[in-house]
Amino acid sequence: MRYATIDSPLGALTLASTEKGLASIHFGANIPAGGTIDEGANREAIEQLREYFEGKRIQFDLSLDLQGTPFQLAVWRQLQRIPYGETRSYGDIARSLGKPGAARAVGMANHENPVAVVVPCHRVVGSDGSLTGYAGGLHIKQRLLALEMQTEKQSQLLFT
Repeated sequence: MRYATIDSPLGALTLASTEKGLASIHFGANIPAGGTIDEGANREAIEQLREYFEGKRIQFDLSLDLQGTPFQLAVWRQLQRIPYGETRSYGDIARSLGKPGAARAVGMANHENPVAVVVPCHRVVGSDGSLTGYAGGLHIKQRLLALEMQTEKQSQLLFT
């Protein structure tokens, strides 16, 4: 693993990548003892995350090295299909996978998402639209959604 930390509006983020791509993003500066710091290997992810936080990027175009069960990988692929500035419920994701009774399992897969922000698990909400669970904390989920809603509104004003 090659690590880098960046400052973001959410605080420090630690990125880890392999030769295949971005493998994890953690909230906080958490480079493990003996970890190799290599900002060059994470340069594209750093640049795209900065653009996202500046409201200049609505979709990530990064190679990812995701490790998980087949169900988790399927959930994470569905998360990447949620449009910027929109939300879906856990039940919506479960139904899209052909597993309408698996909303809780979708929630657990969200919790295990290793690349938060890039794979936008923050866009998944409760069936009533309420903010529920987020590994980084609900305050971070709320800030990410607010960032996307604000960027969407600004974009709409520019083009109307």
